[in-house]
Amino acid sequence: MMKQKIKLGLLFLLIIVCNVQAQRTTALRINEVLVINEDNFVDDYGKRFPWVEIYNSSPGTVNIAGCFLTDDINNPKKYMVPKGDVLTRIRPRQHALFWADNIPTRGTFHLNFELNPKKPNFIALFDSDGTSLIDSVTVPAGQRADISYGLIEDGWNQERLNEALRLNENYKNKYGDQLWIYWEKVTPSSNNKILDTNEKIENFKINDGVGIGMTMTAMGVVFAGLIILYLIFKSIGNIAVSLSHQRVMKASGVTKEQARNITDQSGDVYAAIAIAIYEATELHDEENTILTIKNTARNYSPWNSKIYTLREIPKR
Repeated sequence: MMKQKIKLGLLFLLIIVCNVQAQRTTALRINEVLVINEDNFVDDYGKRFPWVEIYNSSPGTVNIAGCFLTDDINNPKKYMVPKGDVLTRIRPRQHALFWADNIPTRGTFHLNFELNPKKPNFIALFDSDGTSLIDSVTVPAGQRADISYGLIEDGWNQERLNEALRLNENYKNKYGDQLWIYWEKVTPSSNNKILDTNEKIENFKINDGVGIGMTMTAMGVVFAGLIILYLIFKSIGNIAVSLSHQRVMKASGVTKEQARNITDQSGDVYAAIAIAIYEATELHDEENTILTIKNTARNYSPWNSKIYTLREIPKR
């Protein structure tokens, strides 16, 4: 009993530790940055400013409140994310958007610094102690309007990218080996990589545009199914014939060859037997085509007829 309690306690402790680890702020990533916002997303005041997107890469909800965002490595506590705002709790695999408008009085998600499109912009996220660096990025100078600078996949780091390049050779051919790339389809508060096409259909168009391969595959599947069904029914028929031979051998005491000769009769014999059975069970008389019509007698008492219940008009 004591051992079971110890096991349950250790299991409960492990669950708590895993849950705390999943909700640590170290799972946060600077995911995407837009420096020049001319025709893109607007803030809650209807204004367009540069923005910084933070992504929660953990399977648990992480509260970014108390953490620091800065554009100066020498001033890590430049902007502290205010506490007490329920919106600072970032759900698993979700995003939070901060506006670099230098107007922090407008709310929790408005930073006290701006981004300069004419020079590189350093952005860093520090933990609540103000010294532990969680993530950072330097956005190159010369950014184009409404084109963001973001991670190749949400929340990825260099280790995750190297693993993808090792497992998939086509990944490098399509995206290169850069962790940060430019996104023309800007997606604030959403995934960086939006799948607006079906990769399988695109590959099908390239490899079998006419559809010959698909046709041959479909026909092969159909004929293979028919062959399998034929073999199944053939096997069932052979089993049924074998059982019939065994019953004849057991009932008549004959050999297997004799039983086969008895049961393996031609179709004409079985047809004749069926007709004989039909004629024996379906007998008809010779007058089955004569139609007889007889009058139906209606017996009733005059006392229950309505004509006797009517009153007669007195004669004068």
